Amino acid sequence: MKKIHITSLGCSKNTVDTEVLRGQLLTNGYTLVNIPETADILIINTCGFINDAKEESIQAILEAVELKKKDHKKQVFVAGCLSQRYPTEIKAEIPEVDAVFGTEDYTSILSKIKGKRTFADNLYQYRSLTTPAHYAYLKISEGCNHSCSFCAIPGIRGRHRSRTIEEIIAEARLLADKGVKELIVISQDTSYYGIDLYKSQKIISLLETLNEIRDLEWIRVMYWYPSNFPMEVVEMIKQGSKILPYLDIPIQHISDHVLHLMKRGDTGQSIRKKLYRIRELYPDIALRTTLILGHPGESDKDFDELISFINEVKFDRLGTFIYSDEDGTESYKLKNKVPRKTALERQKHIMEAQKLISLEKNQHRIGTVLSVIIDEADERKNIYSGRSVYDAPEIDNIIYLDSKGNHKLASGSIIKAVVNDASEYDLFATPVENSVVNNVPVI
Repeated sequence: MKKIHITSLGCSKNTVDTEVLRGQLLTNGYTLVNIPETADILIINTCGFINDAKEESIQAILEAVELKKKDHKKQVFVAGCLSQRYPTEIKAEIPEVDAVFGTEDYTSILSKIKGKRTFADNLYQYRSLTTPAHYAYLKISEGCNHSCSFCAIPGIRGRHRSRTIEEIIAEARLLADKGVKELIVISQDTSYYGIDLYKSQKIISLLETLNEIRDLEWIRVMYWYPSNFPMEVVEMIKQGSKILPYLDIPIQHISDHVLHLMKRGDTGQSIRKKLYRIRELYPDIALRTTLILGHPGESDKDFDELISFINEVKFDRLGTFIYSDEDGTESYKLKNKVPRKTALERQKHIMEAQKLISLEKNQHRIGTVLSVIIDEADERKNIYSGRSVYDAPEIDNIIYLDSKGNHKLASGSIIKAVVNDASEYDLFATPVENSVVNNVPVI
């Protein structure tokens, strides 16, 4: 059977698509290899969201083409968001590519490899994880119904399509049976879940059912849209459910002027009101957000308002993007483009402010005890790293643990650790035996 190498680029939603494809290939008897030089078929699952991602995807395609030039028997397949968006251009500009597929095009990929019509089925049942075994992403829907002026996703992924609660729960149980301890719920807009399928918001019902799965320890929910964020989720967290005290709410901006240009459906006042209400209900919740700097029309006044807001609210976690001028979006047609140099300077100022906020918050954790999930373990050196309930993988803080030779910590285990030191984006801790150390409560 043919040997296949898959390069997966982009966001966690794309990661899930890659894992579903991996499962289909393995189920059909193909061998997946980690070294592209040893593969018969090279599949690049691309990202096409912003310019940087497109450039990374094109570079990956060209690298695969170079391998094909050295071995003409190799085939190069391109799938994912970039090829969904620019199929004709890829075929024309890179003729060495053997086949171009869109997003979630599992049946066509299998049929091409087999040389005959084949149907991909039981997609999520056979999913093959690329993450560490103890955590997995759970995609609850596809597409987006919002019309943000800067965003190309609806044009690439289509309108919002919720999976059924039954299908999602069945997949979550399979993941738990495989040893997954932390489930990370994702979609383009988690808040919208169920509205298309059940005619009302069903994310709380879904989380309540996920919470009942016995072997799951942590449930982390990403990508809440601020305008229809349900406050009931904060109540669930307060009641001690498995839903972690961590809310990822990308606000993109706070200036009414920029929010209007972005067509976000929010105002600065509505965002403030929601965030302050969340903090009022649960003061120790971790708030994460994402900002876009340099959107067309963003003035110095708009930026000053934004950085003032960041220093006021003090987000626990924060990421930024430089505006990417995407053809086919409404923002692409706007005048008053912000020079990239200006956008980069604004990004630098935001991240400098956030660095001080993050350091302050991390130093506040010194002397406290946190629940930590172990992501990486070096038993020989007795050095381990993991994350607290306040940190998602790959984008947030890392906690480095020194067991002093007294503990062997398995990857995927959830332990208690006392924080000894802190930097801007990392914590340093020591594992402890009990849930209370020197009368310090566990957080």
